[in-house]
Amino acid sequence: MGNCCVARPSCNSNKRRGGAGASAGGGRAGVGNRGGRLGGANVRSYSTLSSICDGARDAAAQPPLTVLGAGLAAAASAEELLRRYQLGEELGRGEFGLTRRCTDAATGEVLACKSISKRKLRSSVDIEDVRREVAIMRSLPDHPSVVRLREAFEDADAVHLVMEVCEGGELFDRIVSRGHYTERAAAGVIRTIMEVVQHCHKHGVMHRDLKPENFLYANTSENSPLKVIDFGLSVCFKPGDRFREIVGSPYYMAPEVLKRNYGQEIDIWSAGVILYILLCGVPPFWAETDEGIAQAIIRSNLDFSREPWPKVSENAKDLVRKMLDPSAYSRLTAQQVLEHPWIQNASAAPNIPLGEAVRSRLKQFTVMNKFKKKALLVVAECIPTEELEAIKELFQMLDTNKDGHLTIEELRKGLQTTGHNVHDTDVDMLMEATWTAMAPWTARSL
Repeated sequence: MGNCCVARPSCNSNKRRGGAGASAGGGRAGVGNRGGRLGGANVRSYSTLSSICDGARDAAAQPPLTVLGAGLAAAASAEELLRRYQLGEELGRGEFGLTRRCTDAATGEVLACKSISKRKLRSSVDIEDVRREVAIMRSLPDHPSVVRLREAFEDADAVHLVMEVCEGGELFDRIVSRGHYTERAAAGVIRTIMEVVQHCHKHGVMHRDLKPENFLYANTSENSPLKVIDFGLSVCFKPGDRFREIVGSPYYMAPEVLKRNYGQEIDIWSAGVILYILLCGVPPFWAETDEGIAQAIIRSNLDFSREPWPKVSENAKDLVRKMLDPSAYSRLTAQQVLEHPWIQNASAAPNIPLGEAVRSRLKQFTVMNKFKKKALLVVAECIPTEELEAIKELFQMLDTNKDGHLTIEELRKGLQTTGHNVHDTDVDMLMEATWTAMAPWTARSL
């Protein structure tokens, strides 16, 4: 195994950290560990680089902060960035900065420029996160399913990353928009994800935050490549290395992460959770609280009884079981997953639609996650007035008794009112599956 990282970052911090990718549809800010360091929600565009950083740094107040340095940055001036690239509309905004469309002045290639405000990097941990993510993205060899970092710039106010832009939308959005969804399609998706995992592990990178939101399509064509966009929690590792940080997104964490003793096997678990969701529309381990989710993960009891599992092939269920093996030592490796009969014979997997219930669950799960993330951007004060008003209107429409809280019954009625006829048990599951970072929402918090 080659290691693309020059040095392994410290693993002593227990803080949950994260970043976001170069999404043309807007990056994502997450819950606690998923703060969008490199992305955010769609907002207005600005005409100058100083607007990116919420005003120029007061040089007299404190000395300039160096995040990347000469080893990682191509140039140390905004003028050089503007000479090489033409900045366009804003695409996304998160807790730490924003993403804008940009064009290579020499070739005309359309890219994305993520600008991370140094004023938002409040601790040495934040600085190390950015430095490590850039180092990994610069060092990881090119792969068709990994978003590519073109160049990095640093000036007194911000770090600017010029990256490949992904304009084809999120994984689940594409599935929902197709109108039908099959086991064969799921096999193709998971093959791509596992090829990414294999590539990372081969070069000594553990991703640590694999989830559907971190995979975007490069463009809107039917055969567009699917790409992983976020390395905000990734670390370099060597064979035998063990890590103790509790990082990642709750639904996708492996049991050994919660036990603070893990290696690269956690990426296989996270991909297994994605596969489970792809096949039935909901996470395998869910509860109303982070603690409840953690307990469900530790128990690792898989449910193959409800629809559509009875009509899912045995090969698919066998792969889910082996990827979600609670023992990291007997869990499949990335290579073994790719060699599994269900993946090897993906073209022979059932091409029969898994049913409208699965597509509906995916749609509702995606919608509520987006609502949650938009609301969390309010907390981070990174959302424009017009989007804030839209969130308020949605909340007030769902909050029928006007008590400032959303209940499962109000959500159920709201879905029916908007034309989403979801079965009661699915509403309960979806509410609990997205409630973790939302409850209790109050009118005052919006």
